[in-house]
Amino acid sequence: MKAAFLPDRGVVKVSGEDARNFLNGLITTDIGELRPGLARFGALLTPQGKIIVDFLITEIPAGHGGGFLIDAPRALAKALADKLGFYKLRAKVVVENLSDSLGVLAAWDGDATMTVDLAYADPRNAALGWRILVPEDLKQKLAELIGADLVDSAAYEAHRIATGVPRGGLDFIYGDAFPHETNMDHLHGVDFDKGCYVGQEVVSRMQHRGTARTRTVKVILDGPSPEAGATILAGDKQVGTIGSSAGQNGLALVRIDRVADALDAGLPLTAGGLSLHLAEPDVVRTPPKQTVA
Repeated sequence: MKAAFLPDRGVVKVSGEDARNFLNGLITTDIGELRPGLARFGALLTPQGKIIVDFLITEIPAGHGGGFLIDAPRALAKALADKLGFYKLRAKVVVENLSDSLGVLAAWDGDATMTVDLAYADPRNAALGWRILVPEDLKQKLAELIGADLVDSAAYEAHRIATGVPRGGLDFIYGDAFPHETNMDHLHGVDFDKGCYVGQEVVSRMQHRGTARTRTVKVILDGPSPEAGATILAGDKQVGTIGSSAGQNGLALVRIDRVADALDAGLPLTAGGLSLHLAEPDVVRTPPKQTVA
């Protein structure tokens, strides 16, 4: 089993007697039945339905004071805390950015030898393993406690990319992408039955009309890695953008209709003059089954 402390992740705490209902009315996932030891994947959206920040959220055990902990990009943790504070109005809620004292340890490729507090399975994809919220100075001790070898965060990044799970800021731009474009609907990040939340009407309309033409897909790099952000071409037509990569694995944000046409026409895909191909060509022809959080 491997474990890595993720320096790019921060933690925001939301507590108070109104915390559950407050959050449930704002974010894409349903936390009505959330409990300690479980997590949900979700996002806070703009009223236009675009992702401000995506995150994992878990409930704090009563013995640790109760409330909810949000595992979010550290660079956006303060902005998320400020945004939640803006929305709280008269709700009995306290929002705190704990990123200077609490971080995220990811563990994968095996089973932990024991259960620890503030641990939860990653709800996006079982292959991503577990997350544990822990101060950075305890990472080695905790890794030993669960029977994991502590490795560099780059190893986790390579695993994430191979698993096909996008990361905001690398594989899509915050404030510019809809949940469907980042596969949140396939990664248990959107509940289409929970009712209202910020941006819900736009997301629901995209779901029911099937209007998501841009998707994040896995690609195989046939040689050196193109730079992140490089334009993907089919012939001379732009069909997408390269995101993160590790070794021969990469992620790309593509127009699925244009890529499907290119595949049908036998046109090669390139980025920065370098060749690549889809890991799963059928995803641009037959969208995967929708999944509800």
